[in-house]
Amino acid sequence: MTTIAVLGNGRVGGNLATALTRAGHEVSVAGRAAGAAAAAVRAARIVINATPGAGSLERLAALREELRDRILVDVSNATVDGPDGLPAGLIYPGSSLAEQLQVALPETRVVKTLNTMLFPVMTAPAMLTRAPDVFLSGEDPQAKEVVRGLLGDLGWREEWITDLGGIQTARATEAAILFVPHVIRTSGFAPFAISIAR
Repeated sequence: MTTIAVLGNGRVGGNLATALTRAGHEVSVAGRAAGAAAAAVRAARIVINATPGAGSLERLAALREELRDRILVDVSNATVDGPDGLPAGLIYPGSSLAEQLQVALPETRVVKTLNTMLFPVMTAPAMLTRAPDVFLSGEDPQAKEVVRGLLGDLGWREEWITDLGGIQTARATEAAILFVPHVIRTSGFAPFAISIAR
C-alpha cells in the first residue's frame, strides 16, 4: 500500500483516486480549500497532478517545500483552448509542463504519464479494442519504476508501458494532445489512446 495524494478533484482526479483506492492504496483527494493541497501532499509519498494544466505550474510551485523528496506524477496537459473549449495550442511550445515543473521543483522527482488518452482509458486500458500504449518520461529511474507499478495497478500490462527517457521527452507526449480535438470532432468522446503500431 502506498500513500497517494491526488491534486484535482475533477473527472481525471476522481477517476484515478477511485481506481487507486480500489487497488489497495491509501488515497486522499485535495480540492480547492485553502491548505488542503499542502496537507494532502505532506501525508503522501506519491502526488498526482490532475489539476488543469494551464494553472498547474503556479499551483505546484507554491508547494515546493511540501513536494520535497516526493514523486510527482504529472498527468496534465497545459493547453490554450479554442472557442469550443478543446485544446488549440500548447502553453509551453518548445518545452513541456513536466519540464517546467521539474525546473520549479528540483528536489521533486517528476514523472510524466497517462496524458495521451481520454480519461476513462487511464484506469481501464483494456476497454479499447486494440492494445494501447502509455508512456513514461522522467529523470529518476527509481521514480519511474514506482510509477510503472502504479500503472500496473490501474490495469496497464507491462508490454503496454514505454519508457521514453528523460523529462524532455514529455514534449512529445504533451504535443500529442493536439490530436485530441480533431479526433473528438470526428468520432465524438468515445475512449481512445494515442498508441504506436509495432
